[in-house]
Amino acid sequence: MNIEELRAYCLSKAYVTESFPFDEKTLVFKVGGKMFALTGLERFPPAINLKCDPDYALELRDVYEAIQPGFHMNKKHWNTIYYQDEVSPTLLLKLVDHSYDLVVKSLTKKVKTELGLM
Repeated sequence: MNIEELRAYCLSKAYVTESFPFDEKTLVFKVGGKMFALTGLERFPPAINLKCDPDYALELRDVYEAIQPGFHMNKKHWNTIYYQDEVSPTLLLKLVDHSYDLVVKSLTKKVKTELGLM
């Protein structure tokens, strides 16, 4: 999977926006104003930071060497996935979905209503 495919998948999710709030090289995806994914466009090897349930994050890190505690993120809630290593495209998309769903679940009732998620 390449960055263009990953970007297209993230943007295919409902109510997702993309921006460069930190610098011109770090692409951030948000839903309801909250981040669920970010990736460095010039990073090699390619990687993406995704939000993750803390217990699931530890499980993933134990199984996959390419899944590490979130780089520059809260390591309890974020993983960095080096997605051109041992992580299959199917698993990567599943982890994007998991991150998106966690963030949507955490949105306030007001924001969910405004976005049409309720």
